[in-house]
Order: sequence, then structure tokens, then C-alpha cells
Amino acid sequence: MSWKEEVLLHDGSKIISERHYNLGGYPGLDARERVPLDETVTFKLPNNKNIIWKNDFRDSVPEPNSLNHFRFDIVNGVPYLATYPAGCIAYNKWGRPNPPQILFKYENDQWKRIILADLPSVLVGTTANVIVGRPATSLLKSFYTVEEVNAKNAPISTPEYKTILREPVKGSDAVTNCLVLVPYKGNGLCQTTQL
Repeated sequence: MSWKEEVLLHDGSKIISERHYNLGGYPGLDARERVPLDETVTFKLPNNKNIIWKNDFRDSVPEPNSLNHFRFDIVNGVPYLATYPAGCIAYNKWGRPNPPQILFKYENDQWKRIILADLPSVLVGTTANVIVGRPATSLLKSFYTVEEVNAKNAPISTPEYKTILREPVKGSDAVTNCLVLVPYKGNGLCQTTQL
């Protein structure tokens, strides 16, 4: 499944991103949507250079993965990406950050994880400017304007899924309430009561 969307940057300029999901099977007999396996996003920068974000949603790999991106921006010519872990397994793999967000900076032709202090302050508190997650397959369009992206994100009520946060999240119904999972005999995860 693929589509393009306008991305409104903090300075009012716009770029286009092209998103592609590879989908797997249906997770259950009553499921309407197929499981995402991976996603590739191509951002076309103002200088006509393309940069790519790739994300794998399969929980079977031991390295951290499964991130949903919600904000892409450019400050002083440098691209930044804000994401959050897609579920409890991913949250544990990424070290249970709080706020539950993983931030990236694009430098030397690769995405590098950064801490909140390294994110330009102009981006703290900004909201989602890409479609969070993916549209329902039955409603998929080939192109989404900024207004349509905002409309798709309007129902999201969990702040950490749509706003770059400065403070830890408390009492949320999001991933910060996930059980603590640790590697078990090198093959899978098990629950623990210790942090």
C-alpha cells in the first residue's frame, strides 16, 4: 500500500513524502486490516535530494525496531524525525523511554538517534505533520494534502503519539503502562517486576 502526502514544516514550507507499506496476513479471523511488515518513507527535500526512512515492524528480530513516525522537519538544513514505539515489545526494546518517543537526526547520509536535548527547541511541542500510522486500506487515497493529514490525525487523543513532549508521561493509557519485558534465555521476552 502506497500514498504521498504533503508535510508542513515548522517554517511554513512544504515537502512531499512518499510512503510504502509491505503488508502481511490478517492477525485474526475478524480483522479488517492486514499486519504491517515494514515501511519505507521517502522525503523529498527542498533541494530535490531524497532521504529515506525504513522501519521494520516484525517483533521477531532482537534489535530495536517497530517505530511509528509522527513528525518530520528540517531545521537549518538538517532533517529530524520524531517517532514512538509501536507497542509494548518495541517500547521495551527501545529501553522504555519516557517521554515514550525516539528522536532522530539525519547526518552523514544516515539516521542517528538523538536525545531530546539535541533536538532544536523550535521543534519541542510541535505536533504530527504526517499521517500517524496508516489510513484504512478501504479508504486509501493516492495523495493527502496538509489539511487531510491534519484531519486524519485529529482523533488522536494520546499526546505522546502526536506531540513532541518535553516532560515524562504519567498515568497514560499508552506504552508507558506496558509490562517490563526482558530477554529470556536469548529466545524471546518474559515479564519481570524489576526495572
